[in-house]
Amino acid sequence: MSASAESRQMTVAEVRARKGAAPLVCLTAYTTPMAEAVDAACDVVLVGDSVGMVLHGLPSTLGVTMEMMLMHGRAVARGLSHALMVVDMPFGSYEESPEQAFRNAARLMAETGCGAVKLEGGAAMAGTIRFLTARGIPVMAHVGLTPQGVMGFGGYKVQGRGADGARVLADAEAVAEAGAFAVVLEKVPAALADRITDAVPIPTIGIGASAGCDGQILVVDDMLGVFTGFRPKFVKRYAELGDAARAAVETYAEEVRSRRFPGPEHVFADETGGGA
Repeated sequence: MSASAESRQMTVAEVRARKGAAPLVCLTAYTTPMAEAVDAACDVVLVGDSVGMVLHGLPSTLGVTMEMMLMHGRAVARGLSHALMVVDMPFGSYEESPEQAFRNAARLMAETGCGAVKLEGGAAMAGTIRFLTARGIPVMAHVGLTPQGVMGFGGYKVQGRGADGARVLADAEAVAEAGAFAVVLEKVPAALADRITDAVPIPTIGIGASAGCDGQILVVDDMLGVFTGFRPKFVKRYAELGDAARAAVETYAEEVRSRRFPGPEHVFADETGGGA
């Protein structure tokens, strides 16, 4: 994650300064090639704990470990030279106490080179956010639908409808006051997201929220259409790579079975034949 005069890494301060300015472009990445693909276009790249579901086939993010986040964080770091890298703190790595959170956040930063960590939770996590930021660890917060708390929510449901909006607003205000430099708003009504964006002094990053947020984030595999069967309402497909990949594999299989692959251009002559 080296910086140069031509390509310099985004900083936490620069992200925070984008409040009310040009919208922040954010995507997830879990591998070096994907990090390289999204780096130039993004302001923030999140190594999300969604990696457990996207790459490891887990039913939720609850089974993601520190070791998984460290491994994928190091991989993504090798592919970035522009975007700020933020790494998710996995379930069970920060909720016990601020001290536990500091130990694990410090390890993530030291071993991946990330510029910040992200943790889920609103007012209940404000003390932990304050503890971390006072010790030099930048924190991106996450309120609304928090996937690590999906069991308590009873599923991946919209949060903040009706009277419940006051809770989500209070959560966003609490994490901002505690020192978070940005806050993800997930799966909340658009009007509430706009209200929160106006109310807090830090950038809001929407996912299933509102175009009025200070930035947007999507899981890169979702927006690229890698999974043809999974299409949340808030995801726009910018490609259909899953269909393209399946078609390519079918063509390959047919050519292998018909002995059309490998062709003469894909094989090597022996030395006496003068080939490569």
